[in-house]
Amino acid sequence: MAKNSKVCNFCGRNERDAGLLITGIGVNICATCTEAAHKIIEEEFRRGKEFRVDSEDIPKPREIKEFLDQYVIGQDEAKKFLSVAVYNHYKRVSQEVETDDVEIEKSNIIMVGATGTGKTLLARTIAKKLQVPFTIVDATVLTEAGYVGEDIESILTRLLQAADYNVAAAEKGIVFIDEIDKIARKGDNPSITRDVSGEGVQQGMLKLLEGSVVLVPPQGGRKHPEQKMVEVNTKNILFICGGAFDGIEKRIASRLNTNVVGFRDKASVSIDRNNLLQYIAPQDLKAFGLIPEIIGRLPILTYLEPLDREALKRILTEPKNSIIKQYQKLFKMDRVELTFDEEVIDYVVDKAIEYKLGARGLRSIVEAIMIDIMFDIPSEHKDKFNVDLEYAKDKIEKAGSKMLA
Repeated sequence: MAKNSKVCNFCGRNERDAGLLITGIGVNICATCTEAAHKIIEEEFRRGKEFRVDSEDIPKPREIKEFLDQYVIGQDEAKKFLSVAVYNHYKRVSQEVETDDVEIEKSNIIMVGATGTGKTLLARTIAKKLQVPFTIVDATVLTEAGYVGEDIESILTRLLQAADYNVAAAEKGIVFIDEIDKIARKGDNPSITRDVSGEGVQQGMLKLLEGSVVLVPPQGGRKHPEQKMVEVNTKNILFICGGAFDGIEKRIASRLNTNVVGFRDKASVSIDRNNLLQYIAPQDLKAFGLIPEIIGRLPILTYLEPLDREALKRILTEPKNSIIKQYQKLFKMDRVELTFDEEVIDYVVDKAIEYKLGARGLRSIVEAIMIDIMFDIPSEHKDKFNVDLEYAKDKIEKAGSKMLA
């Protein structure tokens, strides 16, 4: 090395190997170290960037519901409950230093409704409107720490990943916990033996729902035990829980002193026995197997209406991102105009009802009809294609056994 040769004070490479040295007062840095330093500063800034929710920017409940109406058909009662709860939650988050002794509690939500009625879609659409980090977690994979499955903290790991590891943003995000009914304890009495995927999980979830500082493994705890933990405060995270609670109608009927089936007596004349979920109360959730502490931390309880034939038909065609519109857009990208006969729409709805798949099943049925067309059309250079009833029936009859599986 030449006597007066300069070296990078960070990596030690000389001027010849480094290529370019930036010289300061008594210090040198090469281009490679400059780029690395820039990335470190950018990462630290991104992680520590403050995430604010301005009270003036929070959409009003009516505005939230109008947005939900564009994507979700029906469910007006659930939309109102969600819109008000979300609005109040983010008003609470946006408040500055409290000037009095009144502390607004969290408005965590629990939605009860049959599969395919729109629980997940409602939660996802609200997060889209608010533009906050959002994640969906399936409660059935959660177990107590130390058992096979995912730890409770993995819920926050996913939210952190959805926020691109911006902790401040994650701490004001929304978590949708699906299938919460599947972690109900086996009876209405405290468990004597281990219930690692039921009551134990509910107990573990309490600290998340109530608001506390949790140490979260950013990459998941069991595969990377050596990683540095991240502190996440759940005080301002909105938790929305959903579940089908299959069979809870019998508990509601019992509480209302009526029967799901049988003759109607005078006391039950005003009760709509075709939609008992509208009468759901916290004590029904307790009887089903949720522990009182969990119920207390989910103060907003709402239900979703069962979907009738007309609602399913509207779901198929009306929303901004309806299934039919999605397929038409896919074909439009290949310069093909796709149309459906009205009888095909009715047929798809009838099959969804027959298979008891709800709104979620509509996509599977349409996909079974469309798969061969989507395979062939891009290579055939057609500019139009119409799906008629005969074609739809032929495809569904061939796929029938798979649809029922």
